[in-house]
Amino acid sequence: MIYVDADACPVKPEILKVAERHNLEVTFVANSGLRPSRDPMIKNVIVSNGFDAADDWIAERAHEGDIVITADVPLAGRCVATGAMVTGPTGRVFDVSNIGMATAMRDLGQHLRETGESKGYNAAFSPRDRSAFLETLDRLCRRLKK
Repeated sequence: MIYVDADACPVKPEILKVAERHNLEVTFVANSGLRPSRDPMIKNVIVSNGFDAADDWIAERAHEGDIVITADVPLAGRCVATGAMVTGPTGRVFDVSNIGMATAMRDLGQHLRETGESKGYNAAFSPRDRSAFLETLDRLCRRLKK
């Protein structure tokens, strides 16, 4: 199973392409606005607008043998703790060896934005990011099938 934190996810078509190739189910989870699919391998879950509702839904279900796609570092940490394989939309893999540092860097960035030391601009999503994501997701799917 592939779980996708679908709010503002820039790689939905790529996820579907790789999942179809590997015959894996995909569940998109969002607060609103998902395009319906007739494919029985694709599920859309709309959760309440509550704070972190989509994150909570995914974290409660993802476990070892699942792939989670999210740019949200706290959600990535929760899913890594359950044994799920986690990647961001840029192809960055989160695992037990790096989730602590990723969390610390996220917290530092948040602190710097709150104190006005940083404007907090994120780099634009690039074709290189998309390519790295495709490669990473394909590798995780192959690992999952072993």
